[in-house]
Amino acid sequence: MSLLGSYEGLRQEIQRLAQENEELRRLVQLIQENQELKLVLRNRGSGLALYNSGLLAEVAAGPRPSRRRTLKFKDAERVLPGPPAEEPLVGCSPSTMGGPDGRFHFAIDRGGTFTDVFAQCPGGHVRVLKLLSEDPANYADAPTEGIRRILEQEGGKVLPRDRPLDTSRIASIRMGTTVATNALLERRGERVALLVTRGFRDLLHVGTQARQDLFDLAVPMPDVLYEEVLEVDERVVLYRGEPGAGTPLKGRTGALLEVQQPLDLDSLRGKLEGLLARGVRSLAVVLMHSYAWAPHEQRVGALARELGFAHVALSSEAMPMVRIVPRGHTACADAYLTPAIQRYVQGFRRGFQGQLKDVQVLFMRSDGGLAPMDAFSGSRAVLSGPAGGVVGYSATTYQAEGCQPVIGFDMGGTSTDVSRYAGEFEHVFEASTAGITLQAPQLDINTVAAGGGSRLFFRSGLFVVGPESAGAHPGPACYRKGGPVTVTDANLVLGRLLPASFPCIFGPGEDQPLSPEASRKALEAVAAEVNSFLASGPRPAAPLSLEEVAMGFVRVANEAMCRPIRALTQARGHDPSAHVLACFGGAGGQHACAIARALGMDTVHIHRHSGLLSALGLALADVVHEAQEPCSLLYGPETFQQLDQRLSRLEEQCVDALRAQGFPRSQVSTESFLHLRYQGTDCSLMVSAHQHPASARSPRAGDFGAAFVERYMREFGFVIPERPVVVDDVRVRGTGRSGLRLEDTCKVQTGPPRVDKMTQCYFEGGYQETPVYLLAELGHGHKLQGPCLVIDSNSTILVEPGCQAEVTNTGDVRISVGAEAASAVSAQLDPIQLSIFSHRFMSIAEQMGRILQRTAISTNIKERLDFSCALFGPDGGLVSNAPHIPVHLGAMQETVQFQIQHLGADLHPGDVLLSNHPRAGGSHLPDLTVITPVFWPGQARPVFYVASRGHHADIGGSTPGSMPPHSTTLQQEGAVFLSFKLVQGGVFQEDAVTEALRAPGKVPGCSGTRNLHDNLSDLRAQVAANQKGIQLVGELIGQYGLDVVQAYMGHIQANAELAVRDMLRAFGVARQARGLPLEVSAEDHMDDGSPIRLSVQLNLSQGSAVFDFSGTGPEVFGNLNAPRAITLSALIYCLRCLVGRDIPLNQGCLAPVRVVIPRGSILDPSPEAAVVGGNVLTSQRVVDVILGAFGACAASQGCMNNVTLGNAHMGYYETVAGGAGAGPGWHGRSGVHSHMTNTRITDPEILESRYPVILRRFELRSGSGGRGRFRGGDGVVRELLFREEALLSVLTERRAFRPYGLHGGEPGACGLNLLIRKDGRTVNLGGKTSVTVYPGDVFCLHTPGGGGYGDPEDPAPPPGSPPQAPAFPERGSVYEYRRTQEAV
Repeated sequence: MSLLGSYEGLRQEIQRLAQENEELRRLVQLIQENQELKLVLRNRGSGLALYNSGLLAEVAAGPRPSRRRTLKFKDAERVLPGPPAEEPLVGCSPSTMGGPDGRFHFAIDRGGTFTDVFAQCPGGHVRVLKLLSEDPANYADAPTEGIRRILEQEGGKVLPRDRPLDTSRIASIRMGTTVATNALLERRGERVALLVTRGFRDLLHVGTQARQDLFDLAVPMPDVLYEEVLEVDERVVLYRGEPGAGTPLKGRTGALLEVQQPLDLDSLRGKLEGLLARGVRSLAVVLMHSYAWAPHEQRVGALARELGFAHVALSSEAMPMVRIVPRGHTACADAYLTPAIQRYVQGFRRGFQGQLKDVQVLFMRSDGGLAPMDAFSGSRAVLSGPAGGVVGYSATTYQAEGCQPVIGFDMGGTSTDVSRYAGEFEHVFEASTAGITLQAPQLDINTVAAGGGSRLFFRSGLFVVGPESAGAHPGPACYRKGGPVTVTDANLVLGRLLPASFPCIFGPGEDQPLSPEASRKALEAVAAEVNSFLASGPRPAAPLSLEEVAMGFVRVANEAMCRPIRALTQARGHDPSAHVLACFGGAGGQHACAIARALGMDTVHIHRHSGLLSALGLALADVVHEAQEPCSLLYGPETFQQLDQRLSRLEEQCVDALRAQGFPRSQVSTESFLHLRYQGTDCSLMVSAHQHPASARSPRAGDFGAAFVERYMREFGFVIPERPVVVDDVRVRGTGRSGLRLEDTCKVQTGPPRVDKMTQCYFEGGYQETPVYLLAELGHGHKLQGPCLVIDSNSTILVEPGCQAEVTNTGDVRISVGAEAASAVSAQLDPIQLSIFSHRFMSIAEQMGRILQRTAISTNIKERLDFSCALFGPDGGLVSNAPHIPVHLGAMQETVQFQIQHLGADLHPGDVLLSNHPRAGGSHLPDLTVITPVFWPGQARPVFYVASRGHHADIGGSTPGSMPPHSTTLQQEGAVFLSFKLVQGGVFQEDAVTEALRAPGKVPGCSGTRNLHDNLSDLRAQVAANQKGIQLVGELIGQYGLDVVQAYMGHIQANAELAVRDMLRAFGVARQARGLPLEVSAEDHMDDGSPIRLSVQLNLSQGSAVFDFSGTGPEVFGNLNAPRAITLSALIYCLRCLVGRDIPLNQGCLAPVRVVIPRGSILDPSPEAAVVGGNVLTSQRVVDVILGAFGACAASQGCMNNVTLGNAHMGYYETVAGGAGAGPGWHGRSGVHSHMTNTRITDPEILESRYPVILRRFELRSGSGGRGRFRGGDGVVRELLFREEALLSVLTERRAFRPYGLHGGEPGACGLNLLIRKDGRTVNLGGKTSVTVYPGDVFCLHTPGGGGYGDPEDPAPPPGSPPQAPAFPERGSVYEYRRTQEAV
């Protein structure tokens, strides 16, 4: 029976067979009754909807003797299932897999849409089944139903759905589930209350204080998981031995602590009883420093359980690691999700006799290991589903490809998961899912918004793919339900999907085939936009055919998916081209060759069960038990014995736990880890010593120091041998191994493969005759020359021209990827090439940033990621910039263009320039910009420029940190570089730059740089980053030619210009329609009374505007002066916010705009004016004025609230969140950074462990947001108690002028800086000051609130309020890196 027969033909074939087989007749009747087949196929997500009639064969097939494919496992000492595959594949020799007990073993992946079931049946054969995860009309639980059907089919008798299943023949069940993930995404968990140390009630709401989307004025943020907060009267602090201190207590880290306030359980009891009365049954308990001192949390937990709370999650148990914010989120996730998981598990148990008492039931955790169902908790379950896929390809592809590193590429309907395996799982220990940061071991699976259902757009001359998705309903246009055009439609138009291989289950009646006509019609509408744009340009271009447009979107989608793969590999110092691409998921096979080719990979491996790989991974996974505890020891000979004792104790815990599950000691292995970092840095690495045996200079468990140095060098390119190494955590991972190995051989095929049909597929250059093969008919030795299509029951594999596919001895498909045929690209604008070049240019800037981050040494650049890297055209115009740090957006362009004008012909190969002067495009002096001009053979002048700007922690000046609050001249703020040749003729000018960095010491009251070593190291790293950019652009020129690359630099700038012109024109038209003038204006003030005035004159016909700051106040005697570059950066930021979607951020953004800034004003001061406050304060006021003129939203807090603390042996700097302004359709976010900064704040426990302070209070400042129809966000209250004498400096604004409201909304509250002396005196410090503080003094910071929007008495939202689109739930280390970059 052909897997590709028509749906009607297959139905008739089944009916004929059913007449000969009573059991099959009964199964067909069941299918006809519940219509499940149609439901399964109809609900298959876009891009995953690649099912054909093979699925019906799987659902309906009963026991039959013919062509059964069986698999064999070696050395199966324990009961563990093999990879089930009751798939009637031709030509594979039979073998056995049955366990000695003759019972069933199930591996089940319960996904969001489908549940895959593999069953190892008595006798050795296996079955596979796929069914809907949700089908309440027919069954209550999909895994139970899958088990029932297979037991029924194998046993030959009906098993009623309403009776518990007999478990006497079931040995084990393994399951991966999205229950926790879906509950988190949809916020459908348990009602939870948070119990937290008094003073921190809003800590998890504020979190890191960084917003997730830099340019979304509404500041959408995920909701917290708890509904109520109880503050607990208790306080534990680190012991420092001050006079009057209490008795020191030794914590489990080894550090000494002090109970500053005893736990008050009596007052808590009544509050907990009140929670119970309100129906709250689950608690998360999160107390300061409980990772080191848990008794307070344990006593609270005991009281709560005594009172009757059903679930109590203690943060000290959920994840005993330092940093209360992620640990608190983790505890909340446990309290929120674990009850939901327990309810699901209990429901699952009820479907079986004895509630599975004698059956081994294991669940996949996020770390890739299996755990007993009683130990399956919420915070460890969020990646339960995707983890199975990683385990699947790691256990199959990696071995099959000779242990070559593998990139996992799982492309589904709405997103793509990317991961890496090179002999060991790559874990992260802190990552965000659905906006919740979890502190737990989890596989590093990176999810990006690109899938088969990703929507296609043409915007301002650019092809755009996603992140919006069509979803399963209505699905792509080809589903005949009015859906939008998607990647799936583009593949269908190109002939890469065959409608004949799909059943007739589409359309309103679910009885029609896929519609290529609907795809073509939907794509034609986009093609019309493309060709209209091409015809209206200054040089009209020939129109693109429909296939060219479809091909363009596919190429852009491929490039979008390549970027995270590059980032994932390069982040750890690996070359993407050295990997094999393991492709799975329904949509990945159509893109695998192109992705691999773009990344330089030469092999694609597609497992025979690629569509069911997660379930296969469950069958092959190991059972894992982990034990971990915090530590604070230095790594050295004096601590090796303590470390060995800790590791031995944890190892014993793991072994005992696994032996209790039935594993003999011979099958249990352990691996020890130390979480290590250089002292004074935050860059911790979880290091195993399994490849570094113990030596005389290491612990008995292994040479962790050598492993740490080796990995640090690989990932970052250097080591710091003079720095001590700190152990943050001790961890042991115990593994119960089954000893299973998959043996599966296919019969060698001698004849040529049968071509099922011929079709026409479109590739570069036109249509080509393309043979179609059925994977079920292929055997070992078959080789297929591209182009061709290989189709199985789960996906369509496209083998592109120049590639060759072969079937391996295990039945997998291995594709050898050939080089792409060269195609000529002209300098004339091509929208497809424009979109691809846009990705390539951004990728160059991103890769430069990775090199800079890896090779820099300072905390600011390596860990806070306070840097930008950029590519510039031959005129110095910005082409691409990453990351998007708002204050850097326009300023670097000014710096490069100044050097071009200043040096003229005095630029030579081998020169590298250094600049930070405000007159030369600098923002403030600590931001050092390194610029490299790039020459090309035959060109007299540089053909482009690369630059990197990094914030150096100290470059001298009057105060440590080079940000003095009272500076009045530029020289007081540190070393100044106008146009300095850092490298000349290829030689690094170390002596000269050292002299310049020490020069501020000659200014009275000032010092030279206080950290010369870090300065020099970071400058070398910036030079190296620039060199990487040169190499990458050189490769681009080598591929396309200099004229083409330079032309597309101009084209991408023109694209940004067009987007801004469209926005300005639309704004003007809207004003005209309301009878309003085409001129808008706004004014606001600095706290010293200096006005910032703006008038904007719009030109409707040109889509341009004049931004005139005439009337702005003069330069001030102080440091609030903002260099011109700051105003341009603020303007680009505002324009991007007003455009409201992703656009290239480059020189083109300012092309439609003429900016008038009066010379000598606060926005264009004299060359020697102090500017440090302009960068961090005045920039915010400029944004307030621009957004106010456009009426976009009310004012946000308008301040960064700069706080500096230091003495002879320590220095600390932070900026603090406030309230965001409300706008049309949204309330302002409380406790968040806004506009020109997005800096993360130091975690309270890290703050107290490294600096002599106690954070007494950090919570929202209730009522500080302005009233309005939409409320302004509240500021925060932050109280620091000092434990040592120090100099406190504050540099703040909005202490006199309140953040304005709009359209009747009231202004937000002003900020306030108070110093409460130990004797009780309270002093208002004003906005800017430096003051000596003493032990017992308290600094109390009240940050401003945001303005309100609309009349507070108006109950109705204003018309046209924009709906807020849900954010795409990205995750993984690449996403976390980008979030950190943008949190500066």
